[in-house]
Amino acid sequence: MSFAPRVERVRPSLTLQINAEAAAMERGHENVARLGAGEPDFDTPEHIRQAAHQAIEAGYTRYTAVDGYPDLRAAVREKFARDNDLQFADEEVMVTCGAKQALSDLAQVLLRSGDEAVIPRPYWVSYPAQVTLAEADPVFVDAPMDEDFTIAPERLDAALGERTRLLYLNSPNNPTGRVYRRAELEAIAEVLRRHPRVWVVSDDIYEHIRFDSGPFLNLLSVAPDLADRTLVVNGVSKAYAMTGWRVGFVGGPRQVISEMTKVQGQSTAGTASISQHAAQAALRGDQSVVDHMVAAFRTRHERIVPALDALPGIRCRPSDGTFYAFPDASGLIERLPDVDDDRELAERLLHDAEVAVVPGSGFGMPGHLRVSFAASMDTIDTALERLSEFIERETSDAGTQTR
Repeated sequence: MSFAPRVERVRPSLTLQINAEAAAMERGHENVARLGAGEPDFDTPEHIRQAAHQAIEAGYTRYTAVDGYPDLRAAVREKFARDNDLQFADEEVMVTCGAKQALSDLAQVLLRSGDEAVIPRPYWVSYPAQVTLAEADPVFVDAPMDEDFTIAPERLDAALGERTRLLYLNSPNNPTGRVYRRAELEAIAEVLRRHPRVWVVSDDIYEHIRFDSGPFLNLLSVAPDLADRTLVVNGVSKAYAMTGWRVGFVGGPRQVISEMTKVQGQSTAGTASISQHAAQAALRGDQSVVDHMVAAFRTRHERIVPALDALPGIRCRPSDGTFYAFPDASGLIERLPDVDDDRELAERLLHDAEVAVVPGSGFGMPGHLRVSFAASMDTIDTALERLSEFIERETSDAGTQTR
């Protein structure tokens, strides 16, 4: 049996693969300390759940407009104005089945066969796959740990060429937790002004999960002149602990939104009606629930990052936001005689230490691990203890205890 070449070029998501394997082990009554999941471990806030119940009782159980209920689109526009000082007209926003579908629809609308999309590396696992499914070619710009996970403007400029159609920006970043600073965004904007044919997607899904006290900045915060070719993608999954509700949204030029609506009309035909009412309550309701979760993530970050950095063979820089750390484990890999890469290390950690993490190669940066601290402090402490014991046991056997 043969399949379309664009599908055969796409690999399964490593994050979903690791999470499924860990879940299977737990069903077999193994106690896995799961630090692989990319979702908050909190319950969806009560007032949001109640809005869903009320929607059911009121009979909002039928198809909606493809681009979302008018009231939710209005709430999205209010959110952009309140949080980002961005003014979008009604026809310049749409609602999607999670931010992931917004990104997928964008790739289908903007990318043509033979185009290139520039993706900073490390990257969220689905960017290259979505580019490939749109029959375009991903081009990577390295932002390594030793350069503070920063995109060098000259490196970005060199990557943008005649075939470049799209640039992805993700801040706070999955997997590194890095937040773009004003000067960095200004430097990126200056490069983009020299390449007027390049569209930009600003993936802001972790916008509210930051550990600094300053205002959130995206590309349009510093370069409003790029609004005619920038799409801002966001959603309720991360900030409001609503991953399973599948509600995202996007704001941008109306002609692009119109084409995205056309694509969505032929795929999912829109987001679940009940979820849309819950999302409206999230965007318009009490925002202190977000602060509560972010405070917990900050406390966990302060526990896990120094502990990872202290482990033999591991280097870990602090995150600026999200609920991820992205340590360099290449030193540990070198010390383990039967481990050749980060994938094998993650497998060993899962099966021999019962700790689930995601290999960095899934994010385009081999030798690293993505460690989620969207888990209870007890789970984090258990995982750190098991990691320490595993490293001590395995490196002692190999006679390589020194860091």
